[in-house]
Parts: sequence; C-alpha cells; structure tokens
Amino acid sequence: MLFILSSPCQTLSSPRLYFPNNSFSGIKCDSAKVPVFPQKTRERSYLIERGLEFSTGDAFFREESATGRDLGVLAASLHKRGNGRLRVLDALCGCGIRSLRYLAEAGADFVAANDGNESYGSTIVENLSRVSSEEEGRWVVTHLEANRVMTDYYLQKSLFDFIDVDSFGSDSSFLRSAISTLKFGGLLYVTSTDGFSSGGHRPHHSLAAYGAYVRPMPYSNEIGLRMLIGGVTREAAVLGYHITPLFSYYAFHGPVFRVLLRLNRGKIHDTRHYGYIGYCQQCGNSHEFSWDQLGQISCSCNVSKVSNSLVVSGPLWTGPLHDAAYLMDMLNLAKQWGWIGCDGKDNLEKLITVMMDESDPKLPFGYIKLDEMASRAKINSPSLKALMSAMHQKGYAASRSHIATNAIKTNCPMTECIKIAKELLQVSVT
Repeated sequence: MLFILSSPCQTLSSPRLYFPNNSFSGIKCDSAKVPVFPQKTRERSYLIERGLEFSTGDAFFREESATGRDLGVLAASLHKRGNGRLRVLDALCGCGIRSLRYLAEAGADFVAANDGNESYGSTIVENLSRVSSEEEGRWVVTHLEANRVMTDYYLQKSLFDFIDVDSFGSDSSFLRSAISTLKFGGLLYVTSTDGFSSGGHRPHHSLAAYGAYVRPMPYSNEIGLRMLIGGVTREAAVLGYHITPLFSYYAFHGPVFRVLLRLNRGKIHDTRHYGYIGYCQQCGNSHEFSWDQLGQISCSCNVSKVSNSLVVSGPLWTGPLHDAAYLMDMLNLAKQWGWIGCDGKDNLEKLITVMMDESDPKLPFGYIKLDEMASRAKINSPSLKALMSAMHQKGYAASRSHIATNAIKTNCPMTECIKIAKELLQVSVT
C-alpha cells in the first residue's frame, strides 16, 4: 500500500513516498517507469489545543470535547504527582490527541495508544512523535479491537494507572476488560453518548447495556451519569472490587457523559448508593428506594400503597457524583498551569466550581428545572440566584447544576420550592 505524507510545512503538491513496514523492500523501482496517477490534493488538517499542535487526519474529532480532555489530563497529572508513575492506556484513541496530551502535559511515563482503524496509524504516530520518538519507548501505537488490546495487557500482567475509554453509544462491553487491566488505586475514565437510553426512550437497551431499566425523568442527563456509574459499579462487584466516583461530567454536544472513577480493592457487601430512583409526576418530588423496599414503592402525596404517578428507574448509582476535595486539587493544578482565565471566559473554573457545589452531601440526586416549577405553580419563575438565596435562608441546601443551566439541585421539596417562588414574586400562596 502506498501512502502519501507531507510535513506540517509541506503541501501535497510535492509528495514524498512512504512504504509502511518495508513492504516494498527489495523491489527495484525505476522512477521513469512508475505510472503517474491523478492525486486528490487534500491538505492535512492541523489544530492547536492548549498550545499543542496536532493533526486530526481522517479521524473523527470534536473540538467541543476539549473540556473533557482537560479534565482527564488534570486527573492523570494528579495521579502522577501522587504516585510517582503514570502508565496510560487510551483504548479508542482516534487521532491520538488525548494520548498526546497525556504524554506532553500529564507527564505519562508510557502511553499505549490504540485504535481499531489502521488508517489512522500515520496520524497517531505523527502526533505522538511531537513529544518523543518511538525508539525512546514512551509510547506504542496498536490497531486492535479495544477489548482485545486490554485483555492482552491483562494476560501479560502489564497493568495501567489510567485507562481512558472514549467510546460511542453505550458500549459497556469494554468495562470489565478495562477494570481487569487497571491497577488498584488506578483511574478509569469512561464515556457514554447514548442520550436515548438516559432519556428513558430505550429502557430495554439500557437494561442490556448497564443493567438499569431507565424511564423518562425531568433530570434525564443526570440519570445518564448515574446509569454509567451504576454499570461500572456492577462490573467491579463481579470482579470483587468497588469504585469511587471522583467527578462526573455532562456535555450537551453528543450528548457526552464522562465519569472518572477510582478502582478500590475489595467488594462492598451492602447496596449503599446502588438502588432505585423514583419521580412522582403528580407532586414533582423524587425519592430513593433501596432493594428491600421493592414491592412497597409509593409517594407520600398518594394515599394508595402503589402510586400510579410514580416513575421508577434503576438500579442506578444514587450516591455522590463528585469528590469535592479531588476537584479542588484539579482546580488548583489548572491555576498552576495557567489554564484559568487564559481565554477570558474562565469556563473551566466555572465548571469545576459548580461541580464542587454539587458535591454538598446534603444534596440529593436530580434537580428542579425552573421551567417545570413555574409551570406547576402557573407563575413566571424568579431568578435562579434569588430562588437559591431564599432556599438558603430557609435552611435548605441548594446549588446550580453543571448539567442544566436553568435548574437547581436542592433538598427542598417541589411544593416548598413553589411556595418560596410565590413569596419572592409576592403572589398569593394558597
């Protein structure tokens, strides 16, 4: 096979030839006799992210996913600082931008960059070669199915400190292989882009993929994160381990659900933080139900034992989505690196700060959308800031949600939220 490559400063008007794996070695070529074919002159695309130049080649690439890559690099660097080592497996690396950043910014000692599409090979090699040559042994590029490459490393007892599985859809088939190939105390960074399942539109698909029967709820994007964490929780338990979420990130493009988890030795022998979530369409309140409450699920607004208005999803992760102390370490590192305020927007700082606010242990799962509250109350909604301030004055916990801009995470019931909103608007409370 013949590849035509160009350096960053060259165009394809003066190509040079590259024969991979010496496949044409020993063959004498007379340039005068080589037939000339019309060439499609497509210039190689180069982009810059956090000061690093890279090529996307023909690989799928989303510039909007840079924030998710920022979070992963910060986490990987913290692991390197805390443990003195960092071996990274990028199981579905695409063009190799994440692998490049783990090498250049997180200081990874070794990165295994894998993508099943062999046509991306030259692009990945070109990008990683910007940090070090292949001969230095800091990286390797493979083109295997993701489960195959992880299983091969597991069988070789060559485990990793950080595994990034950035998959499309809800392909949870990678989870068990990834957990098996991760060191204890290591970090697993997993992805789902299946908004249909998190929205409750494909409950049988979410059941097959993550073991959770998901039904439509107002905070479906948070359900997507909890569904993903719950799936990893289940797979870790099968292997005799348990996990701790360090942060959970939702981005509307895609949509993209990304979760960073730490793998811990030993199985937890109770069902803490792994159960069922119910939403009452009648009163708007949410409830958590444990396994021993199955068959007794109801809402207090309904006098009957079984509430027809109650929608239940699960089992899901019902515990905290973030670790506040860990997020503070990430924010401090971002400041050290000059990532905060460099674009005049402080988007990364705002995101991590809101995540830290969401980590308040008083806050339950879910959030209240101001539009839903206003519709139930038949009023215009007060400002989010004013409503949160009034909730705090009445002793409730409340924070913004990084998932939905016009929503509040709070332990304030919907009925009380409506009452507070009417008081703020000086509307008669009936």
